[in-house]
Amino acid sequence: MLQQMNLAGSFTLPGSLLSVNRMGYGAMQLAGKDGNKLVWGPPPDVDGAIALLQEAVESGVNHIDTSDFYGPHVTNQILRKALSPYRDGLVIVTKVGALRGEDGSWIPAFSPEELTDAVHSNLRNLGLDVLDVVNLRIMLNVHQPAEGSIEAPLTVLAELQQKGLIRHIGLSNVTRTQIAEARRIVPIVCVQNQYNLAHRSDDTLVADLAPDGIAYVPFFPLGGFSPLQSDTLSNVASRLNSTPMQVALAWLLQRSPNILVIPGTTSLQHLRENLQSAKLQIPAKELTVLEAMSNARH
Repeated sequence: MLQQMNLAGSFTLPGSLLSVNRMGYGAMQLAGKDGNKLVWGPPPDVDGAIALLQEAVESGVNHIDTSDFYGPHVTNQILRKALSPYRDGLVIVTKVGALRGEDGSWIPAFSPEELTDAVHSNLRNLGLDVLDVVNLRIMLNVHQPAEGSIEAPLTVLAELQQKGLIRHIGLSNVTRTQIAEARRIVPIVCVQNQYNLAHRSDDTLVADLAPDGIAYVPFFPLGGFSPLQSDTLSNVASRLNSTPMQVALAWLLQRSPNILVIPGTTSLQHLRENLQSAKLQIPAKELTVLEAMSNARH
């Protein structure tokens, strides 16, 4: 049994009994790649992926982000093999709203049939009877939020929630207007948008969600497929005897108490480094340096 760590405190999702440590894990990278098709097929080392998930949970991670369109199906099947039967308190958050084309493309999938199939596919591959949290991933623009009503697909998820297949609903890749529209339809427990030290267009949104206790969960907290690179970040990390990625994660955790981080990795070493970042306190002087870096990128 690995020593349990204080992973930067915990956060309880609004209107729920689900309390998660603020340092979580994103499972997207557990899928492999096939040529130019990313997040596709099995990883080169399935046993290594299983061992990594088991160590993450033994180390105190109890919030795992996944989706059945990762692979597709691959990450959920690995999660089930590694962690089922799931321990009490482990919260698995998944996403619906997309399908994968044979060329590896990400295709919007918002019809009632597609959303219902996606929920059942997540249940089946994870080996669950009910999903803790389902994020509706909005695909009006694949790479960034774009305006447009989300009432129709969200109503489908609300109906599946009433049937007992979903406990809680969140949103991903959404605008402020869409969040307001969604909250008139169903309680929203989390919002998942791109946000990191260098990509801060949601600064105001993070602050606005905090008073209502809605979690903000940055995807690509370390830059995603293009990891964060900055001499300023590297210099701060050197002064703190940490890695640049640890500083980037610690900055998010200090940014606001409603931020939950879900860095992904396939490396045990990087997993351990990520978890250690939950113990890193960035001094005010260094926070000012990082803020200047962020402002320069706007």
